[in-house]
Amino acid sequence: MSSRRVLLVEDDPSLQRFVAMVLEDLAVQLRVCGNVGSALQALAEQPVDLLITDLMLPDRSGQDLLAELQTRPALRGQAHLVAFSAGLQPQVRSQLQTLGVERMLFKPCSVSELEACVEEALGPMPLDQPPAAAAQTLPTAAPELGVAPTPDLEAIQRNFGGDMTLYRGFRTASLQQFAMDRAEGERACAARELATVRRLAHSLKSVLLILGLEASSDLAGRLERQLEAALATGQPWPAGAEALWAELSAQLQALSAETATP
Repeated sequence: MSSRRVLLVEDDPSLQRFVAMVLEDLAVQLRVCGNVGSALQALAEQPVDLLITDLMLPDRSGQDLLAELQTRPALRGQAHLVAFSAGLQPQVRSQLQTLGVERMLFKPCSVSELEACVEEALGPMPLDQPPAAAAQTLPTAAPELGVAPTPDLEAIQRNFGGDMTLYRGFRTASLQQFAMDRAEGERACAARELATVRRLAHSLKSVLLILGLEASSDLAGRLERQLEAALATGQPWPAGAEALWAELSAQLQALSAETATP
């Protein structure tokens, strides 16, 4: 078993799966935590070589996690720090650098970007590791793909390096997750939980973009921005948010009804 340990702090199950699938062939031990509290507990139990953290998390922020590690260097150990987020504006980047972050991955990152990040931090895969199974790459013509509906070949090439096997596996898991996302969103909308719906929209924006579903990703982004503005100004549930969620939910429902393979 590899001694190279990676801790991923990410609450979205689809993005957890994406990272796990990519890292599967990189000879690392991956542990996944969904919030800051469990990440701190994991670090206390066992040091890691690389920590990849989202910034928007359910209990505290990724910045809070990084700040705590800065004040507790023994807990961080020798871990390389990477931020994994869609919100990497210049001010945030500057703050992350002061917290010791060495590299920043913008969601959605591609397979090649994630692999390069891990290899830059941990070095290349040990030579004694068995070779990975050959991936199924993109065929030359879309009709031969056998995936309904016809996938975005450009997105598969860009985000999955043309690896059709990886794309299909991630798509299947994402379609299953969408049903749970819809249920959580419906519950949170009914309860007017702005922060929960905002975090859900934030995650869906990245997952949908990885899959090449740009229109749906844009819709999730519009909902996220509307709720973010309401949270920043202390406003109640904003007008129009429910309609945006209903439209996004309907699109997720349509996607969930599809099969990932024929």
